[in-house]
Amino acid sequence: MKHYDLIFDIDGTLWDSCEAVCESWRLSLRKRYGCFGSPDLSQVRSIMGMTPDEIAEKLFSRFGSHAREVFDALSEDECAYLREHGAALYPAVEETLRQLASSRRLFLVSNCQAGYIDAFLTASGLGELFSDSLCAGVSGKGKSENIRTLREKHTITQAIYIGDTRADESAARETDCRFIHAAYGFGEADAADAVARSFAELPALVRELEREDTAHA
Repeated sequence: MKHYDLIFDIDGTLWDSCEAVCESWRLSLRKRYGCFGSPDLSQVRSIMGMTPDEIAEKLFSRFGSHAREVFDALSEDECAYLREHGAALYPAVEETLRQLASSRRLFLVSNCQAGYIDAFLTASGLGELFSDSLCAGVSGKGKSENIRTLREKHTITQAIYIGDTRADESAARETDCRFIHAAYGFGEADAADAVARSFAELPALVRELEREDTAHA
């Protein structure tokens, strides 16, 4: 039977960092800029999965030409905050990832800023389970390009991308990955190969896709 390597999104797939990010930005805007009006929780949720440039334009345009500079400063503080305080892993993430890692390679690809993946791995204590990772903040490239880079680097011949948004689905299609929609996350999908209503469902869904593709090979 075919066995797929698994590539994961982070926000809306492995954890929900919105409340922690909201608090970090509130503290940083007050400390760095003396601002007492920071994005609320719904606004933070609305930008999960966006690139740094998209977030700066949507939430920090009031800073004009300095919007990206402000966002970068808040992002640096955010990574430090998350590394120390962590965020809310979805139920069954740790035990399910350990189960999956026992027979498959695991990777991370996210549109996050540099330092965010390290903060996630440190706070969650799950770093040992992942073979490699790449994000927009490090490569300067989008999700599909980063998936391709990891596939080439690690000779990933068959892969499933697990994410929660249509952008994740598009990245999977553009890179010839199967796609499992994390329906418990922040976004929607149009035609996922499988739908996870909870993280604990992933092993069974992965095995089912592997059986299907083996049967059709």
